[in-house]
This record gives sequence, structure tokens and C-alpha cells, in this order.
Amino acid sequence: MFRYNPARTGGPADTSGPTDSVTERWVVRAPEGIGYSLAVFDDTVYAGSDDGTVSAFAASGDSERWSVEADGQIGWPPAVVGDTVYVGCGGGTICALAAGDGTERWRFETGKRVAPAPAVVDGTVYVGGVGDGEGQLYALDATDGTERWSFETGFNAYASPAVVDGTVYFGGSSAYALDAADGTEQWTHEFSYLDSATPAVADGTVYLNHGKRNWALDAADGTERWSFEPEDSMDSVGTGPPAVLDETVYIGGHDTVYALAADEGTEEWSFEVADSVGSSPAVTDDAVYLGGNDGTVYALATGDGTEQWRFEASSWVSSVVVVDGTVYAGTADGAIHALTGE
Repeated sequence: MFRYNPARTGGPADTSGPTDSVTERWVVRAPEGIGYSLAVFDDTVYAGSDDGTVSAFAASGDSERWSVEADGQIGWPPAVVGDTVYVGCGGGTICALAAGDGTERWRFETGKRVAPAPAVVDGTVYVGGVGDGEGQLYALDATDGTERWSFETGFNAYASPAVVDGTVYFGGSSAYALDAADGTEQWTHEFSYLDSATPAVADGTVYLNHGKRNWALDAADGTERWSFEPEDSMDSVGTGPPAVLDETVYIGGHDTVYALAADEGTEEWSFEVADSVGSSPAVTDDAVYLGGNDGTVYALATGDGTEQWRFEASSWVSSVVVVDGTVYAGTADGAIHALTGE
């Protein structure tokens, strides 16, 4: 699932990645650019491409298990739950595919353009649709795709929802909290301008990057706990979701990675990349992993941001996933690099 879990915290549970030098275990190529649409579940790597193809590769890298043509560009990663792959398959459609062979099980037409990655919790698929300046969040039955409820946002939000403890959180020109059962609005936190923000939710706090700031909101009522803005007026915190692990929030700015204290937002360390940050960070107990727009994959120490290693990939690194000691990096030219410790 995008950012590893419905809370979107970017921290894979009970896993580790390489912290010393790495070697490329294998590389495979999808038909076109991967974008943000890379997911790993069990022993399979799932990727969507810019030409509208959804593919499944063996995590060993030795075979393509299946590939299906969708209705348009696959811009966000699928959510894989049990034996089903849920993915925005172009043309305003969310599809459920069999994980084993890619057979379509159901599809739901939003009438809009499905952009964000779905979240799947307790038999419900939560996914957004955007288009014509209007946004909509849908809750669908995971077994057959029937609509349970929808919520109109009034703006296009290219962001994925987070679902925690019966509440759906998402952000755009405002941050919203909705009852996951029926879509009833619980609270709204208004921002002063339009943006997109996929939140990460941890320990009763909603963290999201919006414009030039990272915000920490109380998950119960949406009140602001703190906000962080880089000292460099030319830098921003982007719109990708932060990663949260233990007592630290990790965010990718334009060309700098920041580690912030989760309780008050003070800066613990920062690391400047060679070009600009291309992916949201993924974090384990020992390292923060991210990709750059110049094709570099970085591993940084969680404690002080010291560079542990870097790897030069084939193109802009737009997606980094860490599973079972392997870093999977998806690039804009369609390559998937699997990196392991030497």
C-alpha cells in the first residue's frame, strides 16, 4: 500500500534495509516511466507505467508474472490487500485485479480522473477523484466496488487519504477528517491557498506538507500543534507525504531532507541532496531512503542524517520502497532497480 500502511507513515513495519554499501541485485523495465506507482507485497513487485500498463514482477527479478493494459496513465501505486490489487487504472476508473494473474474483478467509474493511491481498510476502498476543479472522495465496497458513500471537496486534491481508527484524513485547500463509516465531516482545518497534501497520521497527530510548511494537526479536532518552514526562503517542503517513525518526522524539501522532532517541529538535522528530491522518504530504524531527480538513491542515518551510501540509477527516482532488506527504486524511464547490501 502507498506509504506502507493506511496511516501513510512511510515506515515499513518490522523490516530493515541496507545501511552499508549496496549492489544492484537486478533491474527490470516497465514499458514507460514508473512515476510514483511502485508497490511490493509478499514476493511480488507491482508497477504502473505512464503508458497505462499494470505489471507484476517476481521479487527475485527473474520473471514478469503478468501485465494488463489499463485505460490510461497509472500515476500512483496500487494497494495490494490479500489476493487483490486495487489501482486507479486511468479514465476516472478504480479497478480491482486478481493479484495472481491480473484478471479484472470489478471496476468503478468515478466520472472524474482518479489520481491518488487508494487506501483499503476493513473491507472498504477509499479513493479520490479529481477533475474540472471539483474533487470527490469515495468509499467503495472492496468485494464488488459498490459505492458506500462519497464526499465532495470543491477542489482538486491530488492526494491520497489516510485511514486511522475509523477516521479518513486528506488534504487540499483544507485538511479534512471524515467518519470512515459514513463520510460525515468531523473537522476541517483551512489553509490560505490551494495545494495537495497526503497526510501521515501517528500518535494522535496528522502531519502533512502543504506549500512551504509542514503542519502538525491534532487528529481529534484539527487544531494546529506546530508548523515548520525551512529557513531558506527558496526551499519548500513539497506535497509528498512525510515519513514518521518513533519521535521523528522526515520530510523532503526541494533539495533538502529534514528530520523534525515530532512533538514540537524543531529541526534535528538536515541533508542537502545533489540536485532535488524526487521521492518521498521511506524510513526504517536505521536509515532514511529517498531518491533524487538526478537519478541518485540515498541512504541516510536516522540519528544524524549522515550519508550511508548512494546509488546512481538510470533516471529520476520517483519511488523508493524498502522491503525485507531490499530497496526498490522506480525511475521515470521505466526501470525498477533492486538494491541489496554487498
